[in-house]
Amino acid sequence: MRRKLSCFVIVCNEADRVEACLKSVASWVDQLVILDSGSTDGTFELCQRYSNEVFSTDWPGFGAQRNRALEKCRHDWVLNIDADEEVSPALRQEIESFLAGPPSDLTLVKFPWRTLLFGRPLRFGRYSTPQGKLFLKTGASFKQRSVHESLVLPKEKSMTTRQPLTHHSWRSYRHLIDKHTSYAVLSAQDKFDAGKKASLFYAFLRLFTDFTHQAVFRLGILDGWRGLLMAGVLAQYAFHKYACLWSLCQRDDVKTTGLD
Repeated sequence: MRRKLSCFVIVCNEADRVEACLKSVASWVDQLVILDSGSTDGTFELCQRYSNEVFSTDWPGFGAQRNRALEKCRHDWVLNIDADEEVSPALRQEIESFLAGPPSDLTLVKFPWRTLLFGRPLRFGRYSTPQGKLFLKTGASFKQRSVHESLVLPKEKSMTTRQPLTHHSWRSYRHLIDKHTSYAVLSAQDKFDAGKKASLFYAFLRLFTDFTHQAVFRLGILDGWRGLLMAGVLAQYAFHKYACLWSLCQRDDVKTTGLD
């Protein structure tokens, strides 16, 4: 028999797109857990149409929120998707086949990421990297970070599906820029809290090296203007992250010396 599957989604003000996500999983997963952190646009009520396990919470950061949701999952295998992602019927069939297959020592299943930018998928670069979204719950947790909260497994042995996970990450160009800027600031704060430092020179250096890495070494240029645009956005992300970290260190130095 197919092994049972829990799925969890964390949401906040996603009423314009979360329904497509929930429709893609609600009819076939064995448990659907949704954590809403203070939505004001009707997201909470919309989610209640698809699950009887919708919870209202505060916002402790991405890592802590995912761990909260994981604790509510009852089954050994867990699917973690976001409100801007959709499981296609073909990917569902591949997941179901895996869960119905013979036991193995696999602990993680990765999905190719089909990330759409202005109507077409990015085939190369950061946003084409397979994502570990289906995993064995035993001993699993997410790093306690404000953002980029990677999954930690006691033993990782993975496979990658043939079918991709559809990813509608950005609503508009403004959302694209705002999201990367806010994530850069959150990541800088995490680094600062961990005692990391950076120079402003390093921030400028990363602006150029990250663009080159994405556009050339990760072949983003083969995606045409979309790939070049994304390389530019990711270069700005790196710059803002380390410039913000530098600014936090400057403020800390002022507090230490007692200067105004």
